This record gives sequence, C-alpha cells and structure tokens, in this order.
Amino acid sequence: MHWSVLAVVVLLVFGVGFARFPLAYPGYGAVAYLVSGVAAAVAFLASLVAHEMAHALVARREGQEVEGITLWMMGGLASLKGQFRDPGAEFRIAGVGPLTSGLVAVLFGIVTWLVVVADGPALVSGVPAYLALINLVLAAFNLVPAAPLDGGRILRAALWRRWDDRHRATVVTSRLGRGFGFGLVLLGVVGLLAGAGGGLWWVLIGLFIVLAAGAEQWQAEVGAALAGVRVRDVMTPRPDVADGARSVDMFLRDTALVRRHSAFPLVDDAGRVEGMITLNRLKSVPPELRETTTLREVACPPEEIPFAAPDDSLPELMSAMNGCSDGRALVFDQGALVGIVSPTDVSRAVTLRGLDARQ
Repeated sequence: MHWSVLAVVVLLVFGVGFARFPLAYPGYGAVAYLVSGVAAAVAFLASLVAHEMAHALVARREGQEVEGITLWMMGGLASLKGQFRDPGAEFRIAGVGPLTSGLVAVLFGIVTWLVVVADGPALVSGVPAYLALINLVLAAFNLVPAAPLDGGRILRAALWRRWDDRHRATVVTSRLGRGFGFGLVLLGVVGLLAGAGGGLWWVLIGLFIVLAAGAEQWQAEVGAALAGVRVRDVMTPRPDVADGARSVDMFLRDTALVRRHSAFPLVDDAGRVEGMITLNRLKSVPPELRETTTLREVACPPEEIPFAAPDDSLPELMSAMNGCSDGRALVFDQGALVGIVSPTDVSRAVTLRGLDARQ
C-alpha cells in the first residue's frame, strides 16, 4: 500500500462523508457522517483490492507469475512478471478486472436494496448506494480501450489475435492511451480554469495514463528492435563477484572505488550465489554502520534476482529485469554463473541494432 492511498482516504472521508452525504442525507450528526465517510473509504479500498486480486488470481491460473499488488492514489496495480503467453490469456486476465468491479457494484446495490426494504436510515443505505455507483464508474472507466487500462489490454489482445503481431497491437493501444491521457489532462485543465476542484484529479490521472502508455510503447519498440537477440549476445561474461561476509566499509574501500562496475553477485566458497549487491543498496547503509554491516545483510536476495540461460530470448528476460537487483539479471549455464546483463548492455544492444537497421 503506497503512502498516497492516504490521500484517497482523506478525500473520501471529508469529501464524501462531510460534503456529499450531508447534502444528500441531511439531519445526522457529525459522528454519523464521519463513520459513513470512513466506511465508504475502507469499502472502496476493499473494492480496489478485489479488482486487482481478480487480475492476480486469473493470471496465476494462466501460468503468469504475480509479484504483488500495490494500492496507490490512482487505484491499484497487479504486477505481473513476464509476457502473456497468448492473446487469450491477456484477454481473460484483463477482462476479469472490470467484470469484478461490476459484480461488486451489483453486490452493493443488493445491500442498498435490503437496507431500504428493512426501512433502515437513509444514510445507512446511502453508503452502499455510493459504493455501487463508484464501482460501476470504475468498471466503465477501466473498459476504455486505451493502454494501460484494462480496456486497452482487451483491445490489444483482440488486435494481437487478428494481426498475429503483439508489437503492432501494443503500439496502437499505447498511442490510444496517450491520446486518452492527454484528453483527460485537457479536461482537467478546463475544469480548473472553470473553478472545479475535481479538475486536478483528472490532470493527475491523465498524466499517469500518458506516462504509463508511453512506457509500454517504448518497451514494445525495444522488444521489436531486439527480436531474435539472445542473452549470450549482450551479457557481460565472467562478472566480478564479491564475498558476502565482507563489510560494507571494506568493500567500498577496496573494491567499489577501484572497479568500474555498479553491481556484484555475491558468491560463497562453493560457488553458490547468495545475492547481489549494488551501489544503490550500499548507499542505504548509514556511514556509522558500514564497518559492522556485511554485504550479505543488505544484498538483493537470490530469489528476487532474475536468472536466465545464455540461449534465452533477451526481450523475454527484459520484462523481469526490475526490483531490488536494479535492472540486472544473472546468467547461468549448467548451474554455473557465466554472465550478467545490465540496463547498459540492453541499451548498447538497442543502439547497435538501430545502426544495423540504417545500413
């Protein structure tokens, strides 16, 4: 849960509990409106979790590895590792999110009806009614056919199946996403100029969509440029390694300052990889603790480091090159460490392929 979720909670508690509900359901005390606002905020976050959990569960059934679910100010994000195996898998994974939001809306609608039938207080029925409406809006918004929204994923799956070209489908949906995002930014700016406070929200959502869609298009273009490239073609062979038992202070003094690398696999006496240390992780250690802290204590653990074989496809490996390894991946051949792939290696390969294309 990202810290920006607090902004959503505050917005719902005060914007809904102390602004919307008092106008729609007057006559209640401040405590009642506070409780209703908190209930709406918690239930809305639970709705986002249900939406993203549906993506994650279907993804796992499709054989996709799920790294986690993050809630933040703009909603939620299920982080999937690797590429979709086929258009059908992407269609099912993307489509279940809006479907879940629609079902949650129906559930809150039923709760609203039950409270009304039981002649419950208007404010009590107003909370699930609001949640039913907002989940319908969430489902409809996510069905917009523009990346990175679920509708964009659904459209990409359909175009991928029709053209049998994932790259072309990604470029089309990414461009639609950028156009949609810029449209939301323009709408938000007009709203701000007209004095509508919600305009800022649309600007933020629009900028997020523009940036995310641009990143997807860049990844697709890089993947197309590197089609056919194997890991062995770009990896740095025989990487420099380090002993995990050494102190951070000793490593900085004797190794990091005299070698030009910024990442070092940690290997024990038996040749087993214990983790990976990067300069970014070393910076997180306070100066007064560097003498007593070992590299092993601050290294990226082995289970979080992307692994590959020399003949693996580089574009497929790139989708996993993130997390605590700072974009690095280790290459093994028959269980032995033979190389390392860094973002610099990938960038150099893209540049060289671009030069070949111009000849």
